[in-house]
Amino acid sequence: MPSSSSLPFKLAVAAAMASLALSGCSTASQSNASTPSGTTGFEASTVSQDEALAALVPADLKAKGTLTVGSDTSYAPAEFLGGDDGQTPQGYDVDLAKAIGATLGLTTEVATSEFTGILPALGTKYDLGISSFTINPERSKTVNFVSYFNAGTQWAVLKGNPGGLTLEDLCGKRVGVQTGTVQDPDVAERSKVCVADGKEAIEVISLKSQTDVTTRLVNGGIDAMAADSPVTGYALSQTGDSLENLGEVYDGAKQGIAVAKSDKELAELVGKVVNKLISDGTYAKILESWSNSDGAIVKAQVNPESGS
Repeated sequence: MPSSSSLPFKLAVAAAMASLALSGCSTASQSNASTPSGTTGFEASTVSQDEALAALVPADLKAKGTLTVGSDTSYAPAEFLGGDDGQTPQGYDVDLAKAIGATLGLTTEVATSEFTGILPALGTKYDLGISSFTINPERSKTVNFVSYFNAGTQWAVLKGNPGGLTLEDLCGKRVGVQTGTVQDPDVAERSKVCVADGKEAIEVISLKSQTDVTTRLVNGGIDAMAADSPVTGYALSQTGDSLENLGEVYDGAKQGIAVAKSDKELAELVGKVVNKLISDGTYAKILESWSNSDGAIVKAQVNPESGS
């Protein structure tokens, strides 16, 4: 999803704004976020192997020695590209992936993928998918999920809400979402209601990269955006005084680590590892290091009911 030469998010916003000034409109380049101010992330090397859990690693995975994790690294602060080279996966999902691997005695490789390409590649290209996947019935039909985080939907508009928008009436407005997220069908349904009420449809701008959506909002290319609450909160903190929330967080739901549907054994093992990390305090430290403790859960579950 992100380009191979992504700039940190603040630079991307600045570049996009400059382009807007020159051309009058802009399509944001695919770019990624920089580390939040005062945040260095969690040092995964502090996590020790758990011999009992490592003994449960499937033979083929143990022989490979590497836990390969698919992630859309454009969704800060959960997963994004940063560091000195601008190409190093970072974020609380990345740190959790590394902690899971370390607990099992495996090296963790977080591989950048388009969001919509992760779940179909589980069991072949990726061992796990850790990319802020909201657990819902549609996805649960195709993969196993291990719950690990709570998030809802939060909207944002330009500072001061110049369009006077409300969540109750977005008809005829340009709304940005990341393709394949739960916000995509949410906005589509709102648009259907507009049409049914005899109003103009919402112009849904669905983009592959969340940072493209955010940059386009800052540019004024869209009127509003909807994303997971931690992501919207991060966007507000990283775009200076450009954006503000629209309405309250709603539709809170668990997010899950995805495992191939055929590999329930691995899903059960990942559930045990996450609960171990919760009980020993590692999980809390990871979320605290990214200022996202509000999304913490008390117990990981394998294939929980959607929204439970």
